[in-house]
Amino acid sequence: MKTLPLEGITVLDLGQVYQGPDAGFLLAQAGATVIKIEPPRGEPVRHRALISKGNAVPFAMLNANKRNVSLNLKSPEGVEFLRSLAAKADVLLENYAPGVLDRLGAGYDALSALNPRLIYASATGYGLSGPDRDNLAMDLTIQAVSGMMSVTGFPDGPPVMAGPAISDFLTGIHLYGAIMTALYSRERTGRGQLVEVAMVEACYPAMASNLADVFNRKAAAPRTGNRHGGLAEAPYNVYPASDGYVAIISVNESHWVGLATAMGREDLIADPRFATVRDRLRHIDLTDEIIGRWSAARTREEITQACRRNKVPCAPVRDLLEVTQDRHLHDRGMLRAIDHPEYGEILVHRTPLILHGAGAPDYVPSARLGQHNAEVLGEYLGLPESEISALHESGALARASA
Repeated sequence: MKTLPLEGITVLDLGQVYQGPDAGFLLAQAGATVIKIEPPRGEPVRHRALISKGNAVPFAMLNANKRNVSLNLKSPEGVEFLRSLAAKADVLLENYAPGVLDRLGAGYDALSALNPRLIYASATGYGLSGPDRDNLAMDLTIQAVSGMMSVTGFPDGPPVMAGPAISDFLTGIHLYGAIMTALYSRERTGRGQLVEVAMVEACYPAMASNLADVFNRKAAAPRTGNRHGGLAEAPYNVYPASDGYVAIISVNESHWVGLATAMGREDLIADPRFATVRDRLRHIDLTDEIIGRWSAARTREEITQACRRNKVPCAPVRDLLEVTQDRHLHDRGMLRAIDHPEYGEILVHRTPLILHGAGAPDYVPSARLGQHNAEVLGEYLGLPESEISALHESGALARASA
C-alpha cells in the first residue's frame, strides 16, 4: 500500500481567496489532513457561488480534500478553539493582514508557546516587517506595485494586468515551499518556526528578463508586447495565423535555421541581416514581418506542425475553452469532470506536483461551510455533541450549510 508523503501531518488552513487556499490544496494533495477554518459567513470566494456555478468553480478547485470548520474568531470561544487546535497541529497557514491574529491572541508567539513544533506560515502583501507592512494588498495592486504591470502590454499602450491572478498563485506556491522547507528543518531540529512569503517579493524574480534594461541602461524597462522582455531574443513573438495566432521562439541558432527551413526560406540562413541573434535584433521589425507574412497564410495547425518537424519551439495561442477540452491534460489526469454535491458537474484539477511511486489521494470535493465542526472538535478536542450544539447556539461555531 502506497503512503502519501504528508500522511500524519495536520494543517490548519485559514487561507482566503487564492494564495492561502492554494498552498493548503497542495498540502492536502500530498496527503496532509487539512482543516479549512472559515468565518461564519464563509470566505470571499465561497460567496461567488451565489453568482453562478462557474463562479463557484475556483472555490471547489482550491478546497478539495479539506475538512471544514467554521469558527467565529470574533468570539473568545472561537479563538480559544483555534488555540486548542493549534496546540495539536503541525502547520497553521494564514493570509490575513499582518497583526490580525496577533491581536486575537492567536499569532505566532502565542501559538508557538503552546506548541513549539508548530510551523506558522504567513502570506502577506508586503511582509511582516518594513515601512509598507500595513498597506492593503490584492493581486491587482501587487501586480501594479511590483512592476509586473509596467512591463505588460505594448509600448504604445497603457500598463496591463496579467490575465491570471499571477501574484496570488506565485505566493501560494512559495508558501507551500516555505512550509515544506520548515517541515524538513523540524525533522532535524525538533522545532517549528515562523515562515513568511510577501506577494511583492514572490513576484520580483519572475521579471528577470525585464530587469535587463534597468541594469544595462539604468532606465525603466519598456513594455515589449509579445517580444522578449529584455529584447535579447529574436524571433520571439506571437504571429498571426489564418485562424488565430501562434507563438514562435528562437533561443539558439539551430532554432533559427529550423524556422527558416520550415518557412521554405533557407536563403535567410546566409543573409547577413539575420546571421546571428544580434543581427536579428538589429532588424527585429523585418524579422517579425517576414515570419508574419508566412504565418498569416497558414492555419495554426499547419504552422505548429511545420515548426515541430524542424524542432522550433512553437505553440498555438489557445483560448480557455480549448484548454479545458485538451486531450493531453485529460489523459494525464490533470483535468477531470466531477459531480460536485453543491455545484453539479464541474471541471477540477489535481496538483501539478506528481510524486511518482507515492500515489495520489482519492478526490474529495470541497466541503460545505462548517461541515466537519462536530467531527473535528470531537476528534481533536474531545468535545461532546451537547457542547458543540451549545457552541452553535452561542455563535462561536457556524452551523453547517444545507
